[in-house]
Amino acid sequence: MDVASLSEMLVIGFAIIQIGYCATLSVTLYLRSLPVDWVDESERVPDEEVPFIVLFYPVLREAEETMRTTFLTIERLDYPKNKYRVVAIPNADDLETVASLLRLKQRFDFLQVLQVPPTGDDSWEVVWNAWDATDKAYWWHRGARAGEKALPPKKTRQLVYAFYTINEALSELPDFLVDYIDADSCPPPDHFRAAAAGIRQFDVLQAQNIAGNCLDGWAASMHSFDHMAWDGYLYPHLSANGRQPFWVLGKGLFFKASDLVALGGFNPWMTIEDPEVGMRFWANGKRIGIIASPLVEEVPATFSHGITQRKRWVAGFFQSLSTVPLTEMGMNGWQRARARLNFVPCLSLCLNPIGIVLGVYVSIQFALGQSPVPAPLAVLGLVNIAVFLVVIAMVYRSTWRRAAQILPNPLLRALYLIRVNPLFLMAWWTLWCVPLWIGLMMYLRDGGLTWERTIKNDANHVLVRKRLAQTGAAGADIIAFPAPQPAIEKRKEISNG
Repeated sequence: MDVASLSEMLVIGFAIIQIGYCATLSVTLYLRSLPVDWVDESERVPDEEVPFIVLFYPVLREAEETMRTTFLTIERLDYPKNKYRVVAIPNADDLETVASLLRLKQRFDFLQVLQVPPTGDDSWEVVWNAWDATDKAYWWHRGARAGEKALPPKKTRQLVYAFYTINEALSELPDFLVDYIDADSCPPPDHFRAAAAGIRQFDVLQAQNIAGNCLDGWAASMHSFDHMAWDGYLYPHLSANGRQPFWVLGKGLFFKASDLVALGGFNPWMTIEDPEVGMRFWANGKRIGIIASPLVEEVPATFSHGITQRKRWVAGFFQSLSTVPLTEMGMNGWQRARARLNFVPCLSLCLNPIGIVLGVYVSIQFALGQSPVPAPLAVLGLVNIAVFLVVIAMVYRSTWRRAAQILPNPLLRALYLIRVNPLFLMAWWTLWCVPLWIGLMMYLRDGGLTWERTIKNDANHVLVRKRLAQTGAAGADIIAFPAPQPAIEKRKEISNG
């Protein structure tokens, strides 16, 4: 190959990358431009008017101390004790976790333990009957797995069984709200209060999430920044006054039980249930409201654990955004295209390093008069760099404000931002190619049907739990959550960020 041909190929390659990168940046700016439907957390619904809430707690081989930390925060919820129920849902054969929960039940009287039996058990009839009654459970009525009762052993199966079982047990109630969290999720004291206020205006509610262990090593810092950039910066804009198909985040969300029954509950054949069930709500005319007060969660402490977690996310995104589920939900072609835009910021992570590095290199060469790239393409590269710098600056600004909720010390926040500097992010985003590729292969091979648990290490116990031995009352536990900001000020700060 001669020099001229090689140069031409390089120009074509640069053009493809920069045009593609421009497209992904445009999607990010589009999503960011959408309005946010915030829940007014300053509204306090009278105790006699608040809805009954069932909080499901799906667990799999969890450490007892991790669950204890979560229950300590649930114990401090500001909500009438007779208006909520906390239901832990381990698999019946997960004997160690069941034993831990039964011990914890002696300490936390609000806890109910519902063991999930194999799908051959007669108690599953309540699920099959509910799915028979609604065509919205499309996976049950159509396709290769129609009528299949051997549901895959994963979190969604536990949620399916628990939801329909509890719904039948609470049939005397006019309606109730469904909430669920992960093993390590620590809700703020106003979690249920925000839901009681928000459900008066919206059909679905989603609390934001934030990682409490963001300084526990470089891996934790990078993983937590994913949440800062998505959960805190872009995700709230999916509410969009009902204009954009939305996802839910898999924890800290609320549905009306009657709506969930009407829509067929959760699809057990998805690797993760979050995007599919959210889009099914949207396709049926439901609106989502965003709760600013975040759940504190734990991110993986190693890069390998992060890849295990993220490959499942990616597989679930591909599954949920494929043609069959979106069509079964009733979306037309334009709506399906808009739904798929939600995945573009994730897909673009591995494109960021290539687009930016090439853009910088060509821009320098162009300024020196040595670039083989035509002027319009060189200008496009400069524009992409400028837009990226604006976006990343806005993400850092939002991150600085949100991180104050777990890192009130400005020096620690500064350390966190130093860790997630643009240079290190480039390396991290390059590593994102691994879960993106594995997740794609899982999707193509129909994988992800077994729950690969993300390792939890009770990493937030320092933030959430302290021994009263320091104050002379050894053995007792207290909560150490930062004092929340007033709701209206908090929403303004996040909107401005």
